[in-house]
Order: sequence, then C-alpha cells, then structure tokens
Amino acid sequence: MTSLNSRNPGTPLDLDWVMAAHVNKSAVERRVAALPGRRAIKKDWQAAWLLRAVTCIDLTTLAGDDTPGRVRRLCAKAKQPIRPDMLERLGVKGERITVGAVCVYPSRVKEAVEALKGSGIPVASVATGFPAGQTPLPQRIAEIEQAIESGAREIDVVISRAHVLTGDWKALYDELKQFRATCGEAAHMKTILATGDLGTLKQVQQASLVAMMAGSDFIKTSTGKETTNATLEVSLVMVRAIREYLERTGYKIGFKPAGGINSAKQAMAWQALMKEELGDEWLMPDLFRIGASSLLTDLERQLYHYITGHYAARHHMPMG
Repeated sequence: MTSLNSRNPGTPLDLDWVMAAHVNKSAVERRVAALPGRRAIKKDWQAAWLLRAVTCIDLTTLAGDDTPGRVRRLCAKAKQPIRPDMLERLGVKGERITVGAVCVYPSRVKEAVEALKGSGIPVASVATGFPAGQTPLPQRIAEIEQAIESGAREIDVVISRAHVLTGDWKALYDELKQFRATCGEAAHMKTILATGDLGTLKQVQQASLVAMMAGSDFIKTSTGKETTNATLEVSLVMVRAIREYLERTGYKIGFKPAGGINSAKQAMAWQALMKEELGDEWLMPDLFRIGASSLLTDLERQLYHYITGHYAARHHMPMG
C-alpha cells in the first residue's frame, strides 16, 4: 500500500464541504450504463488486465464456519493465485503474481499471518463490530487493537450507519478519528460505508468525504453482507469524492468495491471506471482493491481461455 509517510493524515471536519455535496442521480446512471460497453479491452491487453485484477484482490473469507484449514487454503491460493504453467504460457517471467491481501475476521488473523509468512502479502482484518457496527465503541476499538496485535496490517472498519442516516457528521468523524488513531502507524485503515444501508447517493458522497477527512487510507463500498453490495453507481460517486479530496488536499485515497463481484467482466468494468475517473495509478493494489471470495475462479478461467481458446472443465481449475 501507499508508503506510511505519504498517507492521508486527515483534515479538520469541514461541514460546509459536506453539506454542499450534490449528486445528479440520472447523470450517474447514464455514465455507468455506458461503462462496460464503451471500453472494450482489446484481446492483446485482456490478459494484462486480468492479471492486474488478480493483484488487486483482497482474497476474503468472512463466514461463520471459517476454520484454520480454510484460512490456510485461502493463503496458499493467495500466494499462488495463477498456476505456474499458465503464467509461463502468458510470458510472465521473473514477476511474482500474488493477490493484494487476505482478509479475515480478527480471530483468524494469527493463522493467516503464519500461513503467509515471508510472502509479503499483508493480512487485512475486518473490525469494529463487522458487519453491523452496532457493538459498544470500546469493544469496537478493542477489536482493532486485537487484530493489529495478531499481525494485521490493514484494518477494514465499518461505520455506524445511524450517523449517516441522521446526518450526524461530527459523530461519524469523531468515531472514525478514534479508529484511525488506534490503527496508528501499524495498519492502514479501510473504511466500509455499507452503501446498501444508506438512503441516497448524496449520503454516500457525504460519508465518503467525512471518512477521508477522518484519515481513511481507503474507502470501501460494502461489507458483502448487505442486501445490495458494490454497484457501479455508488462506486462512481465514491471515486469522484476521492478525486475531489485529492484536488483539495493533495492526498490520494484508495478505493475498494466489495460484495457480489465474482466475474472477470465485472472486475474489468471497475478497472475501466478507475482508469477513466482517477487514472492509471488507481489500477494498482496500493490504491485499488476488490474485496472478493470467488472472483479469482473466474479470472483464472478467463486467463485459461485466453491461452487455449476454450474453457477448462471445473476440475481442471483447482482453487487451492
């Protein structure tokens, strides 16, 4: 991720800026409707885009039945997401392809850190009463501390949606400032807005701005547990808030869509969005992640098709 000395330190809460937020819903809908068809990736570039998407995945397991064995298998896949013979046929030599991070619950962080030792792949942990954010504040802060103590280097915090829904921007800001202070220099903070629980696109924009003012390193769409998770509409609003924040402060904030992104076609639509709205820097894992558990299967399948011209049978595509 972005080096510590260039991290977003946050800014004082600027309520005038927050209250001036405005989103033209029909313009947003028109813009994203054109996105998947408008930027058709030329065949020669497809493999490069697919491989880049692999490196931007936060490979995730956040299930009630997570076990040490499942975490170990996930970490093995994270270290070698694409089979070596396929990489060879793609002409990728001397370059290690790994995912961006492995994301787990706080209680599974130690196992993931152990399994990833020496790989350079960071462990991300959800925290702060994920997914609902309804536990008492001291408990939410303690979760961050526990995850960092166990070795997490990225913390995906979830906001209290009530602060957004009631327009209590100071409460949201103060809460996130405490989370950021707890992360300190030990871990980067990704702030989950749970956009499916928010009422309007304007609230998405306002929450994005407050999260960045409070010092978030990344803003993230969803927990993956809401009824509606990542959509291109909310993503467009969030990335434009990132651009606005960059123009005003000079700090680059990362973006992470999460939940329901399970096909290469979807991943490339998000990559096109990042490229067109923020530029090539936001195609790299230090500023762009995709939270996903099953996306990797389809990316590998599409790469196999690119190499061979046909799709492999499922049993030929081992997923760790």
